[in-house]
Amino acid sequence: MTDRWRPDHVEAMAPDAAGARAARTLAVPHRWGATGADEAAVWGECRGSGAEPYQVTVELATPAFRCSCPSRKFPCKHALALLLLWAHGHVPVGARPAHAAAWLAARAAAAASPRREGAPADATVEGDTARKRSAPSRHDGDDRPDRPPTDRERRTGAGLAELDRWLADRVRVGLTDPALARRATWDEVAARLVDAQAGSLANRVRRLAGVVGASPDWHEQVLAELGMIHVLCRAGARSAALPDDLADGVRTAVGWTVRQADVLGSIPVDDRWHVAGRSDTLEDRIVVRRTWLRGAATKRWVLLLSFAAYGQSLGGEPVPGTCLRASVHPYPGAVRLRGLLGERQDDPAPDPHGPPAVGVVGACDEVGAALAREPWLERHPVTVRAAPTLHQGRWVLADGAGHLPVAGAPEGLPALVACSGGRPVPITCEWTAAGLVPLTVHGIDGAVDVGPRGGFT
Repeated sequence: MTDRWRPDHVEAMAPDAAGARAARTLAVPHRWGATGADEAAVWGECRGSGAEPYQVTVELATPAFRCSCPSRKFPCKHALALLLLWAHGHVPVGARPAHAAAWLAARAAAAASPRREGAPADATVEGDTARKRSAPSRHDGDDRPDRPPTDRERRTGAGLAELDRWLADRVRVGLTDPALARRATWDEVAARLVDAQAGSLANRVRRLAGVVGASPDWHEQVLAELGMIHVLCRAGARSAALPDDLADGVRTAVGWTVRQADVLGSIPVDDRWHVAGRSDTLEDRIVVRRTWLRGAATKRWVLLLSFAAYGQSLGGEPVPGTCLRASVHPYPGAVRLRGLLGERQDDPAPDPHGPPAVGVVGACDEVGAALAREPWLERHPVTVRAAPTLHQGRWVLADGAGHLPVAGAPEGLPALVACSGGRPVPITCEWTAAGLVPLTVHGIDGAVDVGPRGGFT
C-alpha cells in the first residue's frame, strides 16, 4: 500500500485557497460512499443534493485526477476532499469499482502506446480530465445540480424577500418612525421569520429591538444592523451560487440547522485546547453559554454553545483557566468558529500560561480577517495584552499602539481593573459591534472569570 500523503501536501495541490477550503468542508465520511484504495489509486463517490453522486478517482503516481463533476478547477474540490479523507485514514483498502478500473486501464494503455505525432502530451493520458478542462460549467463553487427548490427553500426565500421589502420601507420612512419604539413592531417581523424557518435572523431582529432608544447614538447602530440584515437577505436568496463554505455560513446566519450527527461525522481537529473564556446571556428566557477554546498548535478558535431554560443550571463545559487534549469537530462555514467537543484524551488541567495574547494591532488584524470572510459575525474572540483605562470618559483596553473600547459598563469591570493593577495583562474578550466584552484575565496566579453571567451565578 502506498504511504499516505500528509493533509498539508494534499491542500498544497489546490488551485486556490477557496478550493482548499471547499475540499476541507467535503472531507467528511458521511458525504462519501464506495470509497477504497490500493497501491496505485484512491476512489469514491461524493454525495451531493442530486440523485447521482460524483464519481472520483485519483491515480497516485502521476498524480492524475478524474471526477464526473462539471468544475473547471483542476484538481477539483471532490478529488482533493477524497485525498484528505485518505490522508486521515478514512479510506479502506478495497477492490476497484468499474468506473475507476476502466479509467485507470485506459491511462495504462495510453501510456504504453506510442504517442501520435503532434498530439498534446496529456490529451490521451489524462482522459476525462483533459476533456473536462474545456467543458462549460456552472459556478465553480456549486456542487448542486440544477433542481427545483425544496419547500423549505421556497418558504425561507419568501421570508427573506418579505424582510428585505420591510427593510426598504424602514429606510424610506426613516428611523424616527414611532413604530420602531414599539416592541410589537419587531416581534411581528421576528414571528414571520420564524414561520419562514429563519430562526437565527428572527433572534437577530429581536435583539435589535433592544437597541432602539438605548443610547444617544442608537440611530447609527440600528441603521448599521439593518444594513447587515439586508446583506444576509440578499446572500440567502442566492446562496446556491456562492462558494460552499460561504454558503454554509450564510445558511447558518439565516437559521438553517446542521445535525450534530453530521458534525460529529466530520474529520476532527486534534489539539491541546486552552479554555480561554465564557459568557452567559439570556435570550427569550433561554440561557446561552458561549465557551471559547484556543488551539495551542492550530491557533484556531472554537466556540462551544450550550443552552438551558431559565432557572435551570448549566454545566459540563470545561472551565476557563484550564486546558485539555481533545478532538473538536467544526461546523461548516467560512470562519468555522462553532464546534462540538469530541473524544477527550485527558481531563481538564490547570493552565498556567493561558492562550497566546496579541497587542491591540494584532487583535484588530484577527477580527478584521474574520469579518472579511463573514461580515455578519456578531462576535469574535480575541486574547489581547492590554490595560483597562479611561479614555475620554469611556473604558478602553489600551497598549502602546492604541486602544479598543469596552462595551458599556460590564459587570466584571471592577474585577478586571483590580486584576490588571494598571498594567497590561492578557485578557480574553469577545469583539462585538458595541465594543469588547472582557471574559477572562489570565494572570500569573491563574485565570479570573470576569465574563457576563446574565444575572446568574
